[in-house]
Amino acid sequence: MKFMVMNGPNLNMLGIREPEIYGKDTYEDLKALVRAAADERGVEVEFYQSNHEGDLVDKIQEAFMRHFDGIVINPAAYTHTSVALLDAVKAAKLPTVEVHISDVSKRDDFRQVSYIREACVATVMGRGFQGYVDAMDILIDKLGSKACDGAACQAGADHE
Repeated sequence: MKFMVMNGPNLNMLGIREPEIYGKDTYEDLKALVRAAADERGVEVEFYQSNHEGDLVDKIQEAFMRHFDGIVINPAAYTHTSVALLDAVKAAKLPTVEVHISDVSKRDDFRQVSYIREACVATVMGRGFQGYVDAMDILIDKLGSKACDGAACQAGADHE
């Protein structure tokens, strides 16, 4: 299995930006944690972070074109503003899990709206960096039941 792990604006500033909300660990720490968890699960991951909405749309489309099996995405502020990301996920038709490091349901009123959520198979929030690992596990479970045809492959096995 191959997953695209995407992060939106300002997540490159983890460890610096509002550590009381997001913690002191860095974006590189996040990538190392996710990569280690992916390796344990036999999953290939590719990371992408951008502060630009169109770049994120392009990457979602690229995940489709390059035959990724699923997407883990933290759209960050674009969660609450971007119909373009919603449309891209709908078009790509890849199982996608929305992730938020903090529990956005307990934050500002404007953070209560998620445009992308309707195209996602699940949302994980308030679990810190562990939420990304949880999101991968959700995708593995979902794909395990749909990606393999009987004895043709085992759930969790690599397939491209």
